[in-house]
Amino acid sequence: MRSTAALLIVLASGDVSLSVAQQPTAPPPELDAYVASVLAAFEVPGAAVTIVKDGQVVLAKGYGARALGRPDPVDARTLFGIASNTKAFTATALGMLVEDGRLEWDVPVIEYLPWFRMSDPYVTSELTVRDLLVHRSGLGLGAGDLLWWPASTYDRREIARRLRYLPFATSFRSAYAYDNVLYLIAGEVIEAVSGSTWEEFVSERILDVIGMTCSNVLHSAAGMGGNVAATHARVDGTVRAIAPFLSDNTNPAGGINACADDMGRWMIVQLDSGRVGDHRLFRPATTRELWSLVTPMPIGTPPPELAPLHTHFNGYALGFRVNDYRGRKLVSHTGGLPGYVSKVAMIPELRLGVSVLTNQESGAAFEAITYHILDFYLDAPTHDWLAAYRHVTERSARRITTTEQGTAAERDTTSRPSLPLGRYAGGYTDRWYGDVAILLEGDGLVIDFRQTPSLVGDLHHWQYDTFVARWRDRELRADAFVTFMLGPEGRIERVRMEAVSPATDFSFDFHDLDLRPVRHP
Repeated sequence: MRSTAALLIVLASGDVSLSVAQQPTAPPPELDAYVASVLAAFEVPGAAVTIVKDGQVVLAKGYGARALGRPDPVDARTLFGIASNTKAFTATALGMLVEDGRLEWDVPVIEYLPWFRMSDPYVTSELTVRDLLVHRSGLGLGAGDLLWWPASTYDRREIARRLRYLPFATSFRSAYAYDNVLYLIAGEVIEAVSGSTWEEFVSERILDVIGMTCSNVLHSAAGMGGNVAATHARVDGTVRAIAPFLSDNTNPAGGINACADDMGRWMIVQLDSGRVGDHRLFRPATTRELWSLVTPMPIGTPPPELAPLHTHFNGYALGFRVNDYRGRKLVSHTGGLPGYVSKVAMIPELRLGVSVLTNQESGAAFEAITYHILDFYLDAPTHDWLAAYRHVTERSARRITTTEQGTAAERDTTSRPSLPLGRYAGGYTDRWYGDVAILLEGDGLVIDFRQTPSLVGDLHHWQYDTFVARWRDRELRADAFVTFMLGPEGRIERVRMEAVSPATDFSFDFHDLDLRPVRHP
């Protein structure tokens, strides 16, 4: 009875560490061959896979090549951009500052950043530090990302300042919608209360303490050479090298570059309630905060091939997603940048963690590897995740093609613009983004986002007063409809935009723009 009571006290404390060390468990048999087959199936040049179990690194290994057409292999120290898996580091940093007594989770942000404003005064006054992390502010999916994606000329403070003009999609705290820009604000809070930039705090208080010696906190470091995985994506049907994202404006949302070795250290600390050797990075109370569901997320029905992914609960905590998988609580996150996608998945009850970092934009690849490994440690029924994700990916590609073809079939090719092309040219502005110019060059129109150097595209007439912006940088893969709306007197009153393809990354939030002509007196 006394032993049972003691165990209940330990569990109630939230400390997920075990007093008796367990021996590490070997990785799944023939894992190397399985990973190789997944990379080949989804045309991923290279990956770094890490498994931790019972406080030990079971596997930290590189697979494949750092770059297409080059012999340099991925190893356990090869760096990959982990993208939004950075969010857990930002949440952990805030938790450490809560422990230091420098801030509180449920105090309004304006107590720490008096200059901060959202577009609604009530939200401004009520938005808390916790709200910055859990995607329930009322902003729409990816809202405001065009302020930094693709790389813009705005600095971090100017991006933050412009949030006061960003419209809401729902009421405050009523719905889940993933955002990045509020993690930028979280970085500003860290700087305001600690006196250190987000980069300094995370480097010195987290990476250095854990011993993540090959990792760094800068998007820009992906272009500095050395043992860094090159970035790849499918462009016009072919997987090829693309340019990495190098802007440091949103490092708090996605700026960390890490390797397999270091991801093992990170997951061990998370699974051991912040313990680092004989010391603690943070206490079990912070673990409870980081892993407690705050914002419910929709529970859908997975396709038949992915039936084991059916969940009974699903939501967002602080920098982590939490849901159930085969009867166990799963704490996870994914990340995506141009040419890098990744996943971290942990089952606290088993003290099990898996990290998969890749250098090609195939979510199917990291999912197939992750669930194959989790199933081994769960002793779950065999499921062919590679075949399942191949089928799902192929069906999704067909659906996108069908949608695009349907849109093209509905086009009225006989229609003409209402105005001479020169009448569409001029300056336009959106309250939250800023200035966009439409220029008459030769016999065609060009759209130029003034604060985003790569967003320059040729406008091709689609139908009526709608054109398609075909970006000159084809790596963007984000062509957009541009529709001019005329008033009764035939003058352009506003311009709206939306992505042409459903495959366009949600961070291209063209649909949130409300461009108005700049009319001079």
